[in-house]
Amino acid sequence: MNTELIQSHDVLVLPGWQNSGPDHWQSRWEALYGFRRVQQHDWMRPLRGDWLIQLEEAVLAATRPVVLVAHSLGCIQTAAWASISQQTHRVRAALLVAPGDVEQADVRPLLPTWQPIALQSLPFVSTLVGSHNDPYCRFERAQALAQAWGSTLHDVGNAGHINADTGLADWPQGMALLHDLLARVVAAAPASHGVPQLGPAPVPNPAPPAVGASEQHIAT
Repeated sequence: MNTELIQSHDVLVLPGWQNSGPDHWQSRWEALYGFRRVQQHDWMRPLRGDWLIQLEEAVLAATRPVVLVAHSLGCIQTAAWASISQQTHRVRAALLVAPGDVEQADVRPLLPTWQPIALQSLPFVSTLVGSHNDPYCRFERAQALAQAWGSTLHDVGNAGHINADTGLADWPQGMALLHDLLARVVAAAPASHGVPQLGPAPVPNPAPPAVGASEQHIAT
């Protein structure tokens, strides 16, 4: 694996609702590769506005081009943030794993501030990883989200919610997906001998226009 490719970015880890425990692949990647978790004030009662502000501040604090590694509610957070932030040019790519469908009937009353899901095409390259037996997002729903966000869809088969319960350990297959994603970014940004710099983001794959949540821009 090209570690220089990873190290040329600030990789921000976005866990889902209730955070990612020590056995989660996100936590393992932090320990192995020095990725930085975007901390939240309240993991148990997540408020969308609070979570978006925390992500905004983390992106602004980055000194290199940003890559987002999101799981579950973190994927929905990524889309919501991208729909309102004026700092999306700082993000080069996003790996979106097992998005949590906050519009499911059994989840909707538990996370009322997260609806509706933002469905605009993301302004950076992204890969969405979906599972056929994810209890928090039907695979057909993951397909629809990938299309709306302009993400490349990667089908991992039956992998549950792609978390610690799935027994993924360090999840080397996921790291390979992240590496491939960053290779796509570098191929689209030839400046500075292939190492991307902060500036306008590469244009993602075209996707059909979609309507997302209406919110004001985050003040900068």
